[in-house]
Amino acid sequence: MTFGNTQIKSLLYHLMVGGIALLMLYPILWLVASSLKPNDEIFSTAYSLIPSRLDFNNYVTGWKGFAGNTFSTFFKNSFIIVILSTIGAVASSALVAYGLARIPFKGKAFWFGCVMMTMMLPHDVTIIPQYVMFAKLGWLSSFKPIIIPSFFGYPFFIFLIMQFIRTIPHEMDEAAKIDGCNKYTIFFRIIVPLIVPSLVTSTIFSFYWKWDDFINPLLYLSKPSLYPVSLALKLFLDGDSLNNWGGMFAMSTASLLPIIIVFFIFQKFIVEGISTSGLKG
Repeated sequence: MTFGNTQIKSLLYHLMVGGIALLMLYPILWLVASSLKPNDEIFSTAYSLIPSRLDFNNYVTGWKGFAGNTFSTFFKNSFIIVILSTIGAVASSALVAYGLARIPFKGKAFWFGCVMMTMMLPHDVTIIPQYVMFAKLGWLSSFKPIIIPSFFGYPFFIFLIMQFIRTIPHEMDEAAKIDGCNKYTIFFRIIVPLIVPSLVTSTIFSFYWKWDDFINPLLYLSKPSLYPVSLALKLFLDGDSLNNWGGMFAMSTASLLPIIIVFFIFQKFIVEGISTSGLKG
């Protein structure tokens, strides 16, 4: 059996891509393998991905949590923050995008430029002003500073949804106006059904960002009972839990499951939402 140049090139290409994929997946594989190793073997056999014996006790001890709060509490807090923030971010961004893309008003180009400029502002620049503002409002040690700002739109989502709305012909708006629809009816009955891919894409990104967010809960939440998973994992390195690496790796692995599930369910919308290919027949 002989191979042609094309087949050899294809084989080399797939081997190279497979090697890169394995290299990128190795930290996750190491994390999962370490979560199943006995605590005293995690670093002594760090080079091996195969545990000498499967130890699910790490998941049991890790799930017990801290200060009377199990990881069910931390997961519940994460879902509260993520779900409410995502709803607020996507809904408000869609409304702002519709206004900037379809409704004429004075200074629209200026305000659109301001929205785009905020994308270039590092989060570090706004940390202190936001903290002072939320402290004066009395929102510290609550979910409010983390959730409520999401209801004022995200520049990236606004831009993404705007680009999708611009591919929808204006004639559809005019036809709806003739039928007696106002701006809100046009938005909810015509625009929203046609921009579902961009809304789902924004939802996925918002879910990822909020689930992984560490700095905001660290700044605003002082009670362990309010901690999300991202912040609760830090407690494994505090005080008496310093050596509980197995529990930390086990809960880190568990924290990846919602992200992986969301990705595999909605992955087809990511490319479709980012590409502004216009209407489909």
